[in-house]
Parts: sequence; C-alpha cells; structure tokens
Amino acid sequence: MCDFFVLIARAATALSKKSFTNARVSRIERAIVTAAHRPDADAPDAGKGQRVMIIGGDGYCGWATALHLSKRGYAVSIVDNLCRRQMDDQLGFNSLSPIKGIHERVRRWKEVSGCDIDLFVGDVCDYEFLGAAFKKFQPTACVHFGEQRSAPYSMMDRTRAVFTQTNNVMGTINVLYAIKEFAPECHCIKLGTMGEYGTPNIDIEEGYITITHNGRTDTLPYPKQGGSFYHLSKCHDSANMLFCTKAWNLRTTDLNQGVVYGLSTDETDMHPDLVNRLDYDAVFGTALNRFCIQAAVGHPMTVYGKGGQTRGFLNIKDTVRCIQIACDNPAPYGEMKIYNQFTEQFSVNELAEMITEAGKKIGLNPEVISVPNPRTEMEEHYYNAKNSKLQDLGLEPINMRGEFLEELLKQIVTYKDRVDQRLILPGVNWKESSSVAEVMAK
Repeated sequence: MCDFFVLIARAATALSKKSFTNARVSRIERAIVTAAHRPDADAPDAGKGQRVMIIGGDGYCGWATALHLSKRGYAVSIVDNLCRRQMDDQLGFNSLSPIKGIHERVRRWKEVSGCDIDLFVGDVCDYEFLGAAFKKFQPTACVHFGEQRSAPYSMMDRTRAVFTQTNNVMGTINVLYAIKEFAPECHCIKLGTMGEYGTPNIDIEEGYITITHNGRTDTLPYPKQGGSFYHLSKCHDSANMLFCTKAWNLRTTDLNQGVVYGLSTDETDMHPDLVNRLDYDAVFGTALNRFCIQAAVGHPMTVYGKGGQTRGFLNIKDTVRCIQIACDNPAPYGEMKIYNQFTEQFSVNELAEMITEAGKKIGLNPEVISVPNPRTEMEEHYYNAKNSKLQDLGLEPINMRGEFLEELLKQIVTYKDRVDQRLILPGVNWKESSSVAEVMAK
C-alpha cells in the first residue's frame, strides 16, 4: 500500500518538471492528500519512501517527533546545534527528567528499535553546514523546530532579544534557501505559534481570512500581533515563508502550534535513555507543565494576574501525529498551507482548577496563588480560534481532562527530588527588559 503512495508522489513530481501548470499538479497532489488519509499511519512502513530532516531534533517537540516518524518507517535525520542544553548551563536550569546526550540518545534508539537516525550537529545559521547536510541527506520533507522558543528568554535583555530574532529569522531564511538550491521538491514544515495571532476580539481563522472592504473581497493572511520578541520572530518567519513559497514555487506548511504539554510518547517510553526533557522553570516551562510540577512538590500554583489568559493546548502525542499528517499531506507547489495546531482551549484559571482536582485524586493538596503578571498582555479577553483542518485529515485529539492529568502528575512525582524551587517563580518582566549598558549605568 505504501509503495502506491510513493509512486503517486513521484508521478506528481515528474509532472511538475514537465512544464504542466501548477493547477494540474495541485489536482494530483490533492488526490495524494485523500489517499494519504489512511488507517495504517502507525504501520512500520507507513513512511516508506519519505526522508524527513528534523531541525531542532534534540528539543522537546523535535526529539519526540524524530522517534515517532523513525518507528513508522520514515528515514529521519536530526539537525541541531544543541544550544538549548547550553542555555540551561548558562542560566542554571535543568530538565526535570534526566536526559541523555544526543549521541547516546541516537545510539540507544538504534539498539531499542533497530532504526537509524542520521545526526548532523551544527547551526542552521551556518549556511555552509546546512547546505552540506541537505546535499548529503536529500530530504523530501524538512520539519523546522530549530528556533529559540521561549518568550521570557527573548524578553530577558537586549542581547537575548537580538539573538532570538537573528537565530530564528535568519535560520529560517537559510532553510528556505537550502530547499531552493539543494532540494527544490522538499516540503518545508515550519513550527509557528498560536501566539502570532495575539488575542483579537474576533474569531481566529486558520491562517487566512476573507475580507470585504469598500466593495472588494480578498483572502489575506490573518493579522499578526506577536506579544514578545519571540512571537514577533515567528510572525517574520511566516511572512518570509509565504514570500519564498510564491517567488520560488516552493511547497510549505506553517503549523501555528498551541502550548504543548506532557512528557511521554510511546517511543520515549521504550527505554529510560530515550526520556524527553520537561522544563519547569519560569523561562522555558509552559504554564501547564509548571503547574503540574508545582502541585507535585507542594508549591502553590502561580497564576499570573487575573488568570483569564486563554490559549490553545495540545498533548505532545498529538504534536507528533500532527507532524506526521503534515508530512503525508504536502502543500501544492507555490502554496503555503496554514494549520492551527491545538486541540483544546483553556484559561490559566481553568488549568489550575483541573490540576487541583486531579492532584487531590492522587493524594496531593494543590494550592493556587495569584502573582503579579510579569508579561504585558490582556488578562481577560475573548478567544475563539478555529482548529478543524488537522482533524479533517485524521487527527484524533487526546483530551486533557480525566485520567491523563493524574498520570502526568504521577510521572512528575517520581522526579520531584530534581526540582529546584528557586526556578519556579517568575523572573523575567516584560517592562524591565534592558541592555547591558543600562544595567551598568544603574
């Protein structure tokens, strides 16, 4: 069955090279989309014929995705400069779960699964390195997680703000050039963020919005309102991707991901050396993961301000399935698909309530306190984001409520002796972000 999909994909590629119109190629690829929505997505040869480069494959989402695809027959390579580990060393942080080095991780995966993962250690901002990796691996899809992904980190000071924008925006431009020059048939799958949209007082569409203005109608990219230098870097990425897609006839997918939570996937549970990282500090830890860890160690859950801030959330197990769906359903040449990648919406107060209820069921006594909000954001607002496209392609969401939170709390309790409670409270204030020169002048 999988060979059939590979043959269709090759036929579509061949047609595109023979000066057929993009419209005809698009019709063929849409037929592939229909065929790729299949029941054998977990088969060991589900990804046969696909070569997926995962940039940022040593990170939280990237590592889980690499193992998920590798187990299902996709040829996988990881590209990573390991800077996320260096940031922990610089700031005195640590993953709650004890993670192994990337070389040991890849070796253990080979022992446990029998599957190889190619490893390229280097920086995507180094175009010579990136081009060499593309030429050697020849990906059919490139999944780009490889960015500085923390809003608080980007707001710590001028140096980290500039690093975030330079690393993220320039790195993505390099990836787009590498595809153009070395793998023009490669499908670029970029991890964006729901934070690009901000919190508008209208419904959030999936990437595009149709507007009628002064009697004329057009479909345009949904307005962006990034709330930090990190979020703004993602807005720039989306604009650059859309431009390159049209200018160079690329095929790209922008995944605006919500807040990811959870520790385990089926693959990371296969051996202790494959465990994923779990951040709980106030810089890299997401609200849900931080709240669970606070509840597990007896520290009050710290709700920022009024707690009405509402966001989209998804389980790490859903993240890896969303990436697989994107790989199996490439955009037509010259088009950029945009999906809102989340499964549920909750306010911060609702998260605290659910964790309190789950904690009591396993013998914990969670408490909640309100702390001054270090961010510049609306604490009470309208929020209704659309998220149907991935589910239309076969995603079956995992719900947060019920036994899941209880199991997550139990997992966290096993690591609670590794928690440094000094890292839990907020330490980065949006309004106090400054430069070294300003600090020295004080």
